[in-house]
Amino acid sequence: MTYNRKHNHANGDHNRDGETWNRSWNCGIEGPTDDPAVTALRTRQRRNLMATLLLSQGMPMILGGDELGRTQHGNNNAYCHDSELSWFDWEHVDEEMLDFTRRLVALRREHRVFRRREWFHVGVPEGEDDEVRDIEWCRPDGSRMADEDWHTDGAAAIAVYLSGEHLGDRHGRPVIDDSFYLALNATAEPMEFRLPDDWLPGAWSCVFDTTAQRPFEARAGEICGPAHELTLVGHSMILARRVGTR
Repeated sequence: MTYNRKHNHANGDHNRDGETWNRSWNCGIEGPTDDPAVTALRTRQRRNLMATLLLSQGMPMILGGDELGRTQHGNNNAYCHDSELSWFDWEHVDEEMLDFTRRLVALRREHRVFRRREWFHVGVPEGEDDEVRDIEWCRPDGSRMADEDWHTDGAAAIAVYLSGEHLGDRHGRPVIDDSFYLALNATAEPMEFRLPDDWLPGAWSCVFDTTAQRPFEARAGEICGPAHELTLVGHSMILARRVGTR
């Protein structure tokens, strides 16, 4: 979130080594900056990416240093350095990012719904099929997405419902967990997300909001009723837990 381009000049190959496509976004300014708007956006984006990774199915692969705010000064091929380019700067650790990552890891360990052992039973409901599946992708208005919704600009603002009610069996007993609703706004503009009500009634409790300075504490336990609307600023995400799901 700090550099758009590789900065491998110190490697001695005129910046020709390393991957040219850096797969990154500097949020408006290349390199370090004191611009409060840019630093706030970078902070949200770091949280967004870490949360997206740790709440996804499968084995999460974290690059050591990402949880500390390490950038390698834009060098994406620092294997040949034993210097401040590749060292961990323990004196300037991003403590807020480290705390957020720890809490995400704890959340993942606590809830089996984020680390399923069986495939999802997926499918877009058609006709009068009202069955709520293990995973449901939702539009900001709370309705379930259809196939064509994935091919529009609106797919940059979506939500996903993860059901903890059918996670398979363990030692002959059904595994049940809480259910969660994750809203993601990848656009630059604020978006209103309406919690599902017609096909998924009930109350919701906020778990974290990547916009807040203390994501897990700012709205902890905040209860939202059916059809409640959540306002997500640009480039942010909110996780909510369905109350009373186990």
